Amino acid sequence: MISLLEIRWHGRAGQGVKTAAYLLAEAAMDTGKYIQAFPEYGAERSGAPIAAFTRIGDEPIRIHYGILTPDVVVVVDESLIGAMDVTAGLKDSGILLVNSSEGPEVYRAKVPTFKGKVATVDATQIALDCIGRPIPNIPIMGALIKVSEIVSLEDLEPRLRHKFSAKFNEQIVEGNVKALKRGYEEVKVL
Repeated sequence: MISLLEIRWHGRAGQGVKTAAYLLAEAAMDTGKYIQAFPEYGAERSGAPIAAFTRIGDEPIRIHYGILTPDVVVVVDESLIGAMDVTAGLKDSGILLVNSSEGPEVYRAKVPTFKGKVATVDATQIALDCIGRPIPNIPIMGALIKVSEIVSLEDLEPRLRHKFSAKFNEQIVEGNVKALKRGYEEVKVL
């Protein structure tokens, strides 16, 4: 991993974007990394666009502002592509990960100036299959750790279990673990 990895998340309120940003950071912290995770809200209502940010570093992180030149952009709601410039500032060596049933070649065509990796995973369908609700944050996080190798599946799963066990019953926890693993296994990269 590079000394500082910056991830910008784009989604809509209610999709678990903030939870994913924090959960990934906490899993990285468990492996000895320094972290930051925070959301950026507009109108605070369900369905409104939201951004969240995660920084993971090998040294203490002394910057405190939104991520302008991310290494990774995660688009949790594909309808935001075209409605806003989700790839603004994305490094040419970076990764664009989109929650979509379509393949990565579709998004390569939609952002032709981006030269890095493009990946897709149908996180919404995985969430519906595994937890019965269209909350795609956990499956897309599984896809993210596969394409970026930020943390391992073995590092993230215990953090997910710990965090979710405090709020949810065992069935929901196990459904989310299954969704995480499916996202990891089903991501497509171009």
